[in-house]
Amino acid sequence: MATIEKLEKSQVKLTIEVSADQFDHGLEHAYGTIQKDVEIKGFRKGKVPMAMYEKKFGVESLYDEAINHIISDTYYEALVEHDVMVVAQPKIDFDINAIGRGKAFTYTATVAVKPDVTLGEYKNLKMKKPSEKVTKAEVDAEIKKLQEQNAEMQLVDSRPLKDGDTAIFDFKGTKDGKAFDGGSAENYELKIGSKSFIPGFEEKMIGLKVGEEKDLELTFPKDYQAEDLAGQEVVFHVKLHEIKEMVLPKLDDDFVKELGKEGIETVDALKESIQADLKKEKETNAKNAKTDFAVQTASENATIEIPEDMVVAEKNRMLDNTKQQAKQYGLEFEQYLQFSGMTLEKFEEKLMEDARKSIRYNLVLEEVAKQEKIEITDDEYNARLKELADQYKMSVEQVSAQLSKDVVIQDIQMNKAVDLLVDSLVLE
Repeated sequence: MATIEKLEKSQVKLTIEVSADQFDHGLEHAYGTIQKDVEIKGFRKGKVPMAMYEKKFGVESLYDEAINHIISDTYYEALVEHDVMVVAQPKIDFDINAIGRGKAFTYTATVAVKPDVTLGEYKNLKMKKPSEKVTKAEVDAEIKKLQEQNAEMQLVDSRPLKDGDTAIFDFKGTKDGKAFDGGSAENYELKIGSKSFIPGFEEKMIGLKVGEEKDLELTFPKDYQAEDLAGQEVVFHVKLHEIKEMVLPKLDDDFVKELGKEGIETVDALKESIQADLKKEKETNAKNAKTDFAVQTASENATIEIPEDMVVAEKNRMLDNTKQQAKQYGLEFEQYLQFSGMTLEKFEEKLMEDARKSIRYNLVLEEVAKQEKIEITDDEYNARLKELADQYKMSVEQVSAQLSKDVVIQDIQMNKAVDLLVDSLVLE
């Protein structure tokens, strides 16, 4: 028998009574799990009566297993009895002194449950229409990228270094007159204007001539990843060895042919192809922008009290997935963190934010599907199975065996809920 009490922050407290008979049954179960290994002089191994075992080792030695078994059964029965959908592991509490053969006892299970969602405005949301227009400047910029990718680098010694040039130089960084780790290199190649170095470094190199040396007095950003350098004043001594400038190929039909793009052999054809590609890209970006706006706004307008345990559970799931992905790429998780430039603490903070947002979005979309009575046809279900099978190069039967029908249906419902939000947008 169990009673339920609703708590704050989407939690409930179940108070569950365990009868004396149930506990005695738990003790029998506990002994059954170890009986085959029990040895007592005068009895064959595995044939020791339970009473003899208790006399020698004490009934208390069976308590842990008995309690775990009973709680597992009665907790699940209580969830079914009160139709509770939990989203985290329960916190169990009981008085160990109340436990004993032939005695009933009561325990409590406090657990986070799926929160209620109160939707705010979610249809007919007003949004500034994303632009899908492709400009001449954007087409020209893409063409210039192609020219730069096929450009030649020529040495220059007749003029000083300018923005856009590539410099070959030595540098040595010092703080308070002492060199610091990672602050020195020889024959380093750097494109001026790429912002690869700390602010001011590249700008202060402009105007140098080949063979010249100069001290660059700079300050590291306050948020620089190396704490011993963050916000510190330093001096970089540089010596310029070479200047290289990029010489772009002439934009003509010969250049276009050398690109080797199938069916594109003239400048006009290249421009048309780029125009079409950019148009498709902008349409995709516009669709994504509308989706992000619709879901985020509907989420912000909703009222939900998400239990912290639910967020932590989702964060841990995301963390496990990240570790598995890192392993697939042959990386230790610590290496992955180094490459991402984050500490474990910062990474977990970000995951908590992502988990909270993901949970909120999913709950809102689920509630939208419920309110709008979104239903899934057999044809839609079968089409989704086929889509997943093609995506993962599996048979429909294999996908169907690995994914429950409820999971697939929920996925379709969520997508249809997103489509409903986007289709109802009022674009201004």
